[in-house]
Amino acid sequence: MGLRDDLQADLAEAFDGDLADAVTTFTASHPGPPAYDPATGGVTATPIAYSGRGVFAGYRLDQVDGTLILATDKRLTVLQNEVTRAPAVGDTIAGMQAVRVETDPANATWRVQLRA
Repeated sequence: MGLRDDLQADLAEAFDGDLADAVTTFTASHPGPPAYDPATGGVTATPIAYSGRGVFAGYRLDQVDGTLILATDKRLTVLQNEVTRAPAVGDTIAGMQAVRVETDPANATWRVQLRA
């Protein structure tokens, strides 16, 4: 097993054990590709639904700058192997908009900044 696999296994164990009370299952949607709708003559996009589980948290006061990070923003940490689709900027996750998506150096988790 590589570092990524070890990290994901350890984090999954923590999600099921010590962090179980903080882990939340979520649903999300990604704007699908635009398609022409002959009935309306317009272009519409069918959202692509996906799900996963992760830990929602707020930002520390010293991280809030009022521009890039607002006091009401949430941070979501998601195991990459426990989500059915990669989160992306513009996705709606648990009713909030993803404004930034990053991965850790081992590519084991995504950190998603969410805004209401």
